Amino acid sequence: MTNKAEEQTTAEQPAPTTTMQDNAENNELNISDLSGMKQIIDIASSRGAFKAGEMEAVGKIYNKLSNFLAQVVAKGGQNDQS
Repeated sequence: MTNKAEEQTTAEQPAPTTTMQDNAENNELNISDLSGMKQIIDIASSRGAFKAGEMEAVGKIYNKLSNFLAQVVAKGGQNDQS
């Protein structure tokens, strides 16, 4: 009985109308996004979200991201435009 109700609910849902172009526009990253990611890593690590065995990998990515952002700022490319 439940299966028929689920089938009806599923059948009534409209199909997604996004196109590949819409998806490509939503997948863009900018400097502001990367800066936000750096802050997220910093906050998560300070709250103990990573296990000891994960800290090396997280630290490497954090350092690469920090260095990249520092280079962008040094070049004056703090522009969010792609």
